[in-house]
Amino acid sequence: MKNGLWRWWIQFFLLGVYFLPASVLQIRHPSATPALGTSTAGLLWVCGAQILLFSVVFLLACFFTRPTREDLLLHWHWSAAPLGAGYSLLFRVALAIIAIAVVLGAMATGLLDAEKVRHVAQANAPRVDRLVSVGALQHDRAYFLLTVTLVSFVVAGGREEFWRVGLLASMRHLWPRAFASERGQYLAVAVIAIGFGAAHFPQGFAATILAGILGLFLGGVMVYHRSVWPAIFAHGFFDATTFALIPLFHAQLGR
Repeated sequence: MKNGLWRWWIQFFLLGVYFLPASVLQIRHPSATPALGTSTAGLLWVCGAQILLFSVVFLLACFFTRPTREDLLLHWHWSAAPLGAGYSLLFRVALAIIAIAVVLGAMATGLLDAEKVRHVAQANAPRVDRLVSVGALQHDRAYFLLTVTLVSFVVAGGREEFWRVGLLASMRHLWPRAFASERGQYLAVAVIAIGFGAAHFPQGFAATILAGILGLFLGGVMVYHRSVWPAIFAHGFFDATTFALIPLFHAQLGR
């Protein structure tokens, strides 16, 4: 294969199928316990295993491709963290507006009334219990702190955004006419967002859609800033606030 493109095919394959085995396993054999465990020790074990597995896959891919800092958008700037915090808030507002617009549109066209909207929302609520223990978040301080730090910023933010930027680099090299330009990179992250959303299918249909939209936003951030770091922080802050709100949300439902 010309110009060593086979190397980028290896990276594209390794990262492209990375989430597939776990997603298929969860769909075919759903576990009665959350993916992140129900105790601090279990959480640490799962996080360590996921970080180690991804590190092996990612470093193996990089062994073949020898990507540059530009390939992986590794440019760092002090503003990455505050930018990420701002984007996470913006994403949450945008997702809320999209959800409200969909509901109002369905009601305006007569597809749903208020009662059906409530029923659909309850039936399709993201299955956070398949990912994290709500009880542990509520009553185990160490579990809660690890979830809003290690899980949010490293396991989710770092691991998933390096997965995204690795796939983006592969697509830029394999199909430069389609994806090497700035506009092409936005198209590439849209394609990647579909796969990112599909990886969340075990958590339900709504989680799949929301994750796909969030993936599109995060990919757009890294392309716009030419850096993976604002996307990592945005992802981390978004997940951290989500996990922090889960105990409050369930406490309100329990009243």
